[in-house]
Amino acid sequence: MSFIEEIKTRAKKDIKTIILPESEDRRVLEAASKVATQGFARIILLGNEEKINQDAKLYNLDLNYVKIVNPLTSEKREQYVQQLFELRKNKGLTIEQAEELLKQPIYFGMMMLKDEKCEADGLVSGAAHSTSDTLRPALQILKTAPNTKLVSAFFVMCVPNCEYGENGIFIFGDSGLNQNPNAEELSEIAISSSKSFEQLVGKRAKVAMLSYSTYGSAKSELTEKVIEATKLVKEKEPELCVDGELQLDAAIIPEVAKSKAPGSPVGGNANVLIFPDLNAGNIGYKLTQRLAKAEAYGPLCQGIAKPVNDLSRGCSADDIVGVVAITAVQSQKNIK
Repeated sequence: MSFIEEIKTRAKKDIKTIILPESEDRRVLEAASKVATQGFARIILLGNEEKINQDAKLYNLDLNYVKIVNPLTSEKREQYVQQLFELRKNKGLTIEQAEELLKQPIYFGMMMLKDEKCEADGLVSGAAHSTSDTLRPALQILKTAPNTKLVSAFFVMCVPNCEYGENGIFIFGDSGLNQNPNAEELSEIAISSSKSFEQLVGKRAKVAMLSYSTYGSAKSELTEKVIEATKLVKEKEPELCVDGELQLDAAIIPEVAKSKAPGSPVGGNANVLIFPDLNAGNIGYKLTQRLAKAEAYGPLCQGIAKPVNDLSRGCSADDIVGVVAITAVQSQKNIK
């Protein structure tokens, strides 16, 4: 069974409700129909019900088991306007501005997540919006999770016919959000990514702090940042299996690790790869996706108070289905 099929199976153990705010995108409607048919999550689409049903008929999609909420006519609208105003008035937001923001489905969806009576558990957006358009309202309204210092993004990479990682499964972080994290931020990304790996994959995380150097084979400000970040991770999480700085080949290939990083607790067996900056992380995941024909799920977010995940604007309907399944599992508590 593939990684994403295992995730869907886990999602069915405790069905969650996921909001999709981009109902004007055909891929989103197709994904909503597929999720409802497969039955691993409940879906709420945001938008004009008449327009959504017209599009569903045009595309021959079954949305009978999908709930549709119109942000412009919802009975919750005035309540959410007032709540958003109260949340953001100290930042200068006026009641009129709150009214305007809540015409945007993404803002309305975040308020639904904030509303404990709504019973929505997560949100997936980004098929037609930038990462900042998705994460800005999430941070403004939901804010960060308890004991979290930094929101970051990762990809689950599933590489076919691969003997490395966890049978070809890796987490790449941060590959979608933080441009040039300092050592402290990089350590937080590593810790969050290890927890995400163990939650989603169900195996022990083995974290490699990547660099163009292994164990001091080169020396610069770039390598020193990774060395310091590794030190901080070990201080914060002494039980975590982590090592660095490591070149990629030393991190995932046992034969290379024996010569470049002898005695490393991670060398040759890493399944969580922490990139030193967004340049490396973004290039790394796209290379793996395109050249190794890997499935890439993300950018997925970690550190927000409720699960909110971004999509690549080049995503397919099946990609959205996969991210909905992951979001549903992230919403669960202690469900394996």
